[in-house]
Amino acid sequence: MTPAVPGADIQVTEVFLRDGLQDEPVTLTPAQRVQIGEAIAAAGVRRMEVASFVHPRRVPQMAGAEEVVRSLQVSTTAEFTVLALNGRGVERAVAAGAGHIQIVTSASQAHSSANAGRTVEEALQDLGDQVAAHPGVDFFAGISTAFTCPYEGRIDPERLLWMVRSFQAMGVTDIGLADTLGTTPTEELVASLDHVLAGEPDLTYYLHLHNAHGQALTSVDAAIERGITRFDAALGGYGGCPFAPGAAGNLSTGDLVRHLHEQGHRTGIDEDLIAEATSLARNLVSTAPRLPEASNA
Repeated sequence: MTPAVPGADIQVTEVFLRDGLQDEPVTLTPAQRVQIGEAIAAAGVRRMEVASFVHPRRVPQMAGAEEVVRSLQVSTTAEFTVLALNGRGVERAVAAGAGHIQIVTSASQAHSSANAGRTVEEALQDLGDQVAAHPGVDFFAGISTAFTCPYEGRIDPERLLWMVRSFQAMGVTDIGLADTLGTTPTEELVASLDHVLAGEPDLTYYLHLHNAHGQALTSVDAAIERGITRFDAALGGYGGCPFAPGAAGNLSTGDLVRHLHEQGHRTGIDEDLIAEATSLARNLVSTAPRLPEASNA
């Protein structure tokens, strides 16, 4: 992978509508989520993650995913992606017309059990079957707890490379590495990233960074030096993982875009308009009905 040079074109994928909302103790209507998505697109975001196709009992914030996908197909020109953890989720996403589907599994067995209710090997088998069954879909992969697991601690870089190769064997060559907790020191994250890049240099990689210790931007800079030019971020730093205790919020889109621009990189995103989208999201979240469990807490 060729290192990015100063003035690189960086793609920021906005993930508020999925990862930003999934850990909030409130529910926004599909129409409200579409309104936020339209504001994100108006700010110049070229790619956004808009929903996950999971059972609404497990993640009630994602109820109505089909409506969100279908509405944004009509009202925006941005490329949008969705997430699926299993075959049923993939089938729902395909039926809704999603053309770019992120298939996700965990690097650690303990997080896979908590997040998806099955082993890593079972998840990979199921997802591989779905990739084979839908040759017309653009599948890309996400590896949760790629660097640190809340249950197992640091992930061995060799195991991470094995995960990458498992997706490659399915024919998936676009792979995201997630610091799900946001606690991995930059030097450890870079060591794992270097190991993966050395083992499989010809794949496409992106980073999904949470920001527990305020070090995510430092990790972004280090990744850009290694040729990574795609990063996930969420309006206002919202987000987390309901099945990863201690997971911090995502890297803020506004902070990331401002930082990249200060470094001389290009994103195509208007800082003022992304700030307006952030304000809209905060206002809607602050006035949304709370989930019953949260109301009783």
